[in-house]
Amino acid sequence: MSTYSLILTEVHERVGLVRLNRPEARNALNNTLLAELMDALAVFDADETIGAIVITGDERAFAAGADIKEMQSLSAVEMLLRDNIAQFDRLRQIKKPVIAAVSGWCLGGGNELALSCDLIVASETARFGQPEINIGVIPGAGGTQRLPRALGKALAMEMVLNNRTLSAAEALQFGMINRVVPVERYLDQALALAGELASRAPLALRLGKQAVNYAFESSLTDGLAAERRAFYFLFSSQDQKEGMSAFVEKRRPEWKGA
Repeated sequence: MSTYSLILTEVHERVGLVRLNRPEARNALNNTLLAELMDALAVFDADETIGAIVITGDERAFAAGADIKEMQSLSAVEMLLRDNIAQFDRLRQIKKPVIAAVSGWCLGGGNELALSCDLIVASETARFGQPEINIGVIPGAGGTQRLPRALGKALAMEMVLNNRTLSAAEALQFGMINRVVPVERYLDQALALAGELASRAPLALRLGKQAVNYAFESSLTDGLAAERRAFYFLFSSQDQKEGMSAFVEKRRPEWKGA
C-alpha cells in the first residue's frame, strides 16, 4: 500500500478503509488530502480482492469543510486554474460501493464528500451542514445539487441559504443517510455494511450502483432503458449462472466477478 501524509489506509478482509488524518484541522479538505484520498480510492477500486470501500475521519469530525486558509487569498482565476473541486469528479468514477462513516462535524466540503458516497453511516454525534454562506460563498463541490436530490428543495434551501445543520437523527428522518448508531460503533457498523456489500456479486453490484446513480441524471424513460440493458447484460455473466444455480440448489453462491 502507498504511503500518504494526510490519510491512513487499512484493509479489513474485503473492505478498504481510508481515514482522513488531519485531526488538528478537523480533517479540513486541502488539496493534498483530496488528492491522496482519491488516489487511495482508485487503488482500492482496482484491487480485485476489495469489494467495497469506507471513508471515515475520527469521532470528532468526518471533515469540517474545505481548508479556508488555503483559499482565502486566491483570485477567481487562481481558483479556476487550481480546480481542486475536480478531485470530486474522481470519486464519481469509483465503480465499487463507497460508504461514508461519519461522526462529529460533517460540514461544507466534508458534507459534499459524504453526499458523494453511495451510503452514509453516522454516529449519534454527527452534524451535517453547508455553512459556506457564513464566509460569503456557496457550496462548490455539489452541495447545491446533491442536497435537493437527497432532502428536497425546501430543506436544501434552508441549509444553503441560512446555515441550518442537521443532527444525525434528522438526517436519517429526511432520508439523507442510511443509519444512526452509537458513536463507539459507527465505524464497525460501516465496515460491517461494507463487508455485506463486498460479499455480493461484483458485476451486479457495479451495475446496480451505476443504475441507481443514473436515476438522478436521466428521465424515467432513459433510466428504465438503461436498467433493462444492464439487467439483460448480466445474463452473459458467470455470476448470473452461478447465482441462479445456487438459488435452485439451495447453497451459497461462489462469485467470480465475471
